[in-house]
Amino acid sequence: MITIMRSKDRGTADFGWLQSRHSFSFGHYYNPQQMGFGNLRVINEDTVLPGKGFGTHGHKDMEIISYVISGALEHKDSMGNGSIIRPGDVQRMSAGTGVRHSEFNPSGTEPVHFLQIWILPEKTGTDPGYEQLHFSGLKRTNRLCLVASHNGKDGSLSIQQDADLYACLLEQGMSVSHALAAGRRSWIQVVRGDIRVNGNPISSGDAAAVEAEDSLEITAGENAEFLLFDLE
Repeated sequence: MITIMRSKDRGTADFGWLQSRHSFSFGHYYNPQQMGFGNLRVINEDTVLPGKGFGTHGHKDMEIISYVISGALEHKDSMGNGSIIRPGDVQRMSAGTGVRHSEFNPSGTEPVHFLQIWILPEKTGTDPGYEQLHFSGLKRTNRLCLVASHNGKDGSLSIQQDADLYACLLEQGMSVSHALAAGRRSWIQVVRGDIRVNGNPISSGDAAAVEAEDSLEITAGENAEFLLFDLE
């Protein structure tokens, strides 16, 4: 079964410096029918104006992944980490017992457009952690590139949950496939472009929630970028 969530049906927030779209209930947006999908709790698509950002704030017991679409995002945290995240970079912060961090757009001219993803951890009260890796366009083009997994396999980020996250840049007319083990589900989030998931068309900002399917065939109607989650 494949259920389509259209971009227009997501929650929205407009703070002037921040434009955000929420796939699941978050902040002032509450939809009891959209509280997450399996262990996937948050997908926020954020656009932050130049020189603006999120001041220092805290998180606890959450696996937080940042995926930059365009622009740059500056990260600083209470663990002593500081970095700039750009397209192709994927960052994981395990909040564990508690961590404080800030996220700013360091550019004076260009907005930053990124996805912030929260995944519930398999255990609470663990030590906080941080990791950032770069996945080149070549690694992600016309293939499902594993960018995060439970044990950091195949050079991916390591997260504390039985979940695999793939990124793909799919050229027009090209296809990729993914097998789902029994009892597994998938969430596909389109970043840009148009794809078909087992024949179902979805476009930029849309998502497909997949349950009780053995396999997925994804074809690009035009050049596209998407994320695929393989979840319990």
